[in-house]
Amino acid sequence: MILKREKFEYQNKTLIERVTINPPYKYEAIFQNEGCFIYVKGSDSKFLSSENNLNLNENQAVLLNCGTYFVEWLEKSKQTIEVIAFHLYPEILKKIYLQELPKSLTQKNRKNQIKKIDPDNTISKFVDSLNFYFQNPALVNEDLLELKIKELILLLVQTKNSESILEIISDLYSPNVVSIKKVIKLHLYENLSLEELAKLCNLSLSSFKRQFKTIFQDSPTNYINHRRIEKAKELLKVSDYSISEISFHIGIQDPQYFTRFFKKKVGITPSSFRKKQS
Repeated sequence: MILKREKFEYQNKTLIERVTINPPYKYEAIFQNEGCFIYVKGSDSKFLSSENNLNLNENQAVLLNCGTYFVEWLEKSKQTIEVIAFHLYPEILKKIYLQELPKSLTQKNRKNQIKKIDPDNTISKFVDSLNFYFQNPALVNEDLLELKIKELILLLVQTKNSESILEIISDLYSPNVVSIKKVIKLHLYENLSLEELAKLCNLSLSSFKRQFKTIFQDSPTNYINHRRIEKAKELLKVSDYSISEISFHIGIQDPQYFTRFFKKKVGITPSSFRKKQS
């Protein structure tokens, strides 16, 4: 759960924020008209988007383009997680940079929705320097926030992450069309609800169900359940995974529920199915 959230606003929009989290926790982040630089301290993270699944190590950062994301922290530890986020709004970047923003940034071809930032001591020290301002928020004004955004982008451009930041800034000016087929293929075996899959597709639940049926000639529930059962059967036949491991592999976090689910669909338990294959 979220223990604490601190933020600095620029023109009534959150520009920089720090969130303290107690794991395990799943967080939904929607960046409709913005990009975001996120740095995570204290735990590994898993980012899910319409185009990517990305595992992020502790004390690493990521650049996110416009879209919907789910972030999971599954590690159960006594240590809390600290997430520092810089929100990159196109209209604010244009204001901050005025004529300084190169035209080439709006002409690059789109590649990836998520960009992992390679570990860099300079970036880590920059993020750590924000602690002073979170401890002394009265010192923060819009001029300082503009400088911090410029400083972040300058540091990223000067490191081996330059291509990533240029692509992300360019993408902020380009619309992103989400493919339902691509989302389902990528996240079929993830622990995501229909509502969450719909959000990754930038659709309401009803529109998602309607378009899904048009594409796959089946309802999302029937299609996903069938594919997960087939995947479970395959793993029971050819792997040495435990029942719990197979449950996680097909996107079901509760092994007991998986056993009931499998028996309801197949007629026998996973263990019995495996024995019959021997």
